[in-house]
Amino acid sequence: MFAAAIETEGHRCLHFRFRLTSGAMATARGLGCLLTLGRWRRGLGVAPQSRAFVAVVPGVSQVDNKSDFLKKRCHRRHPGILQLSCVRLPQALADAAKLLLLESSMPITEKQVQALTNYLWSRHLPVEPEELQRRAVYLEKKYLENADSSKMEEKLREAVLRALRKTTYHWQELSYNEGLSLLYMAARLDGGFAAVSRAFHEIQARLPEFQPKTLMDFGSGTGSVTWAAHSTWGQSLREYMCVDSSAAMLELAEKLLKGGSESGVPSVPGVFFRQFLPVSPKVQFDVVVSAFSLSELPSKADRADVVQTLWRKTSHFLILVENGTKAGHSLLMDARDLVLNGKEKSPLDPRPGFVFAPCPHELPCPQLTASKPLACSFSQAYHPIPFSWNKKPREEKFSMVILARGSPEEATRWPRITQPVLKRPRHVHCHLCCPDGQRQHAVITARRHGSSWGDLLPVITPSEPPPSPAQDPPES
Repeated sequence: MFAAAIETEGHRCLHFRFRLTSGAMATARGLGCLLTLGRWRRGLGVAPQSRAFVAVVPGVSQVDNKSDFLKKRCHRRHPGILQLSCVRLPQALADAAKLLLLESSMPITEKQVQALTNYLWSRHLPVEPEELQRRAVYLEKKYLENADSSKMEEKLREAVLRALRKTTYHWQELSYNEGLSLLYMAARLDGGFAAVSRAFHEIQARLPEFQPKTLMDFGSGTGSVTWAAHSTWGQSLREYMCVDSSAAMLELAEKLLKGGSESGVPSVPGVFFRQFLPVSPKVQFDVVVSAFSLSELPSKADRADVVQTLWRKTSHFLILVENGTKAGHSLLMDARDLVLNGKEKSPLDPRPGFVFAPCPHELPCPQLTASKPLACSFSQAYHPIPFSWNKKPREEKFSMVILARGSPEEATRWPRITQPVLKRPRHVHCHLCCPDGQRQHAVITARRHGSSWGDLLPVITPSEPPPSPAQDPPES
């Protein structure tokens, strides 16, 4: 057993006592905040809800009170709390959507909405040509090992193609005509609005002084990003550029802005629509967004080109949002690494990029490098468009990455809670992504707890492992 005392700038001490591996007992005095952190090492396979984490040697974490961040507030209201209450569509948007659906010559049913929602959620990324070639070579070798010498080459080729068709995901590009655009609006307008609102809230809560003037939305669809941005920064935004390859989607988004008609007054001023990205490298926007759009591109090369173009167009923040699935998270991590490692710099903006959220680091994602990869996703509650079948609040599960121009030192680097908090009568369990690029498990006394899934935890994780239990504490 050993004891350690950590002194904060406010001259308050946190006293920790640990019995390592044999008992994992800890007490905390002073602030009354207990933090027991056990690293999830690769290959350990520790179950999230298992008490076996106590067998992992815990580290010691210090409450980050260098700048007196609490400012006389209670711990349950610390600035790392980024919860957004249940989101509701602006009334003008909800009314316009209901009007368009009522006036449509093609009635939209609950079954159609649910089918499209399930299809979009279950979509995988298209298989790359290189991967197809690799699979074909493997199947050919497999068939040749067991093939009859009399088998013709043509028959072998047919067998390989048949096996590829059975085992390969058949990705298809969605072509949004008027009917499919309306169905997409009924299925995804409210959930997409909720996810993007949560991403915008992350920036607004941490940087209230940031007041963007221009925004570009790539793959704008029904225009939910424009409405969410207007709800967040409506006082400062003067220009919204909506880019979508579907003319039917652009027409629908414009009707929604005008109350469901073609001749109404737009509820949000300064919105412009176009089918192609601006080509001029001189044009930049304070905020650039791509929500649920990168997954609609047919190849990795196309996604890389678009991400590089969007980054060149970014003056302050690039916000990428996708479904909270492994495919969506993996796609976002590819885009993140492309920006962070990219050698190509904007001719007008040489500032490097860093991760503003959710990662507290620029290292490889520990969720993807774990023995059992997990999607880094978050959840946002929202009130859906009030159809007869659609009245109860729902949850939108999504993945996001917010990239910013500048230096990482400008951002708060506290651990992020990456999974739902497991609550017990006297304590809570938090799973953290830490600034050192590792995952950790924290146990916090319930009385001091106020954080939820997606929040930041205001602690400083140790840079060195704790002393061996065989060592005595140094003389004070």
